[in-house]
Amino acid sequence: DRWSQEDMLTLLECMKNNLPSNDSSKFKTTESHMDWEKVAFKDFSGDMCKLKWVEISNEVRKFRTLTELILDAQEHVKNPYKGKKLKKHPDFPKKPLTPYFRFFMEKRAKYAKLHPEMSNLDLTKILSKKYKELPEKKKMKYIQDFQREKQEFERNLARFREDHPDLIQNAKKSDIPEKPKTPQQLWYTHEKKVYLKVRPDATTKEVKDSLGKQWSQLSDKKRLKWIHKALEQRKEYEEIMRDYIQKHPELNISEEGITKSTLTKAERQLKDKFDGRPTKPPPNSYSLYCAELMANMKDVPSTERMVLCSQQWKLLSQKEKDAYHKKCDQKKKDYEVELLRFLESLPEEEQQRVLGEEKMLSINKKQATSPASKKPSQEGGKGGSEKPKRPVSAMFIFSEEKRRQLQEERPELSESELTRLLARMWNDLSEKKKAKYKAREAALKAQSERKPGGDREERGKLPESPKRAEEIWQQSVIGDYLARFKNDRVKALKAMEMTWNNMEKKEKLMWIKKAAEDQKRYERELSEMRAPPAAANSSKKMKFQGEPKKPPMNGYQKFSQELLSNGELNHLPLKERMVEIGSRWQRISQSQKEHYKKLAEEQQKQYKVHLDLWVKSLSPQDRAAYKEYISNKRKSMTKLRGPNPKSSRTALQSKS
Repeated sequence: DRWSQEDMLTLLECMKNNLPSNDSSKFKTTESHMDWEKVAFKDFSGDMCKLKWVEISNEVRKFRTLTELILDAQEHVKNPYKGKKLKKHPDFPKKPLTPYFRFFMEKRAKYAKLHPEMSNLDLTKILSKKYKELPEKKKMKYIQDFQREKQEFERNLARFREDHPDLIQNAKKSDIPEKPKTPQQLWYTHEKKVYLKVRPDATTKEVKDSLGKQWSQLSDKKRLKWIHKALEQRKEYEEIMRDYIQKHPELNISEEGITKSTLTKAERQLKDKFDGRPTKPPPNSYSLYCAELMANMKDVPSTERMVLCSQQWKLLSQKEKDAYHKKCDQKKKDYEVELLRFLESLPEEEQQRVLGEEKMLSINKKQATSPASKKPSQEGGKGGSEKPKRPVSAMFIFSEEKRRQLQEERPELSESELTRLLARMWNDLSEKKKAKYKAREAALKAQSERKPGGDREERGKLPESPKRAEEIWQQSVIGDYLARFKNDRVKALKAMEMTWNNMEKKEKLMWIKKAAEDQKRYERELSEMRAPPAAANSSKKMKFQGEPKKPPMNGYQKFSQELLSNGELNHLPLKERMVEIGSRWQRISQSQKEHYKKLAEEQQKQYKVHLDLWVKSLSPQDRAAYKEYISNKRKSMTKLRGPNPKSSRTALQSKS
């Protein structure tokens, strides 16, 4: 055992230093929130420390004896009026009864004699109703008595504080900044104040009953007002909390605990919609067809709509289905362009959140496109002025070729687990076997160099990945299952998976044959891709001999460029690649971010010097052509992005 007695004592001391200052939870709860990486010391990792603690704690009893309880009880008897027990002090002034309780105490005896068969609960209900029915003039008597006694209570409380300053000191709340409120909580606090001004005698229950359902009935515009207020409050809280943690390093509060969102999913979607986030298109042609058909089926019961959609879809010819498939692809491309435009308008941390949500949506959808089919849609959606994409790597070609076979052999693996397994298989491959795939990569690279511009889509497009037998079967029955489970996709997918697993091999045979045909189709299209290309169209992007290459604009771009150029993330599709880069950027320290920022700034300075020297070296005709090209490029980029509301406002202000 590597752990000496000194090491174990150090471990316990490190754990003690990482306990929260107000540790009053069960030991299991605090243990589950322990950040073991902060506990780690010497060459003992967080996981090793955790395992050792479990081993030590199993040897320690976790119950208290009566002797220990008596010691605590003696301490309590000596100091009974501290903290939350303050109000039990014999000198503490008595709080005045509310107007309703005055009425209740006055009438209770009378009603109890009139109705001896009634329970206390029934009496309370009757008297509560009677009080509500009282005219305002009679209620005023109880309200005035309450307000008079309340003033007297406040005077007595002030006197008590002067007489017992030690008790007040113990009762003080923690100075930890108050957590930010949700939009609904902010709205409720505001509306409660308004309500109590009109009805000062109202009970907490009456306020809740009155305001309870109003939030859900608010218009989107009014709800947005409180969403913005909640976001402002959360931003202030983050700044205050970071300062507080620097002054109190003993607190065990993670960055996630500080930046946790106060918005619900629906509120976040409402804000994104208001900010211009595009609506995600249907995932496939069948869903698009159903969405269009359902728009005209409002009179049909919801349980029957999906059944009708499924039946109508089966009646369509293959040509009509293909038309919907093309339409769906176009919607996805349009969505990619709109999403990129929306992302450009967001700050960096919001960009990462949106990209993360997009990743989760694509993972949750069983029929989402594969890494191969995502690539062309992204390339097609980014406009003609962008430089050609790098051809796929040897590892990517290997992964796509082996993926279907692995899915058949290991159906229990998820997409991400499958990708990791393929990456390991590639690393274990001999150089001789890798050479075959590297030759294919070289062929694709040569092809891309021959076709720098006009033929981009044809060159970059990989054939659609071959489908597994189970996927083909699922596509044929998804409509029926969605109808059976009232459009609940998760339940439908689980039911289909169970049905497929229980099917006999002879029942699966037809779908296995179809999967084999699809694999042949994929291999045929892949070989056609490697065939010599037709004459390339003239490039839309003008090339100027010796023009310096534009460097990254900021630290984040420099960091991204470094990760993309070393090929480490080549096995991931583009969108997931960007999400992974964003995630890694969030994990690095501020000093590392500053380092990348300085590198980018230095490269920008060098680029400007080289560009000036290069422009001066051009002939007058070339210089004029270059300036015209740059001017046209800026105009086209402005049209593509659309007007920026912020810049428009700034321009108007500067003019005025």
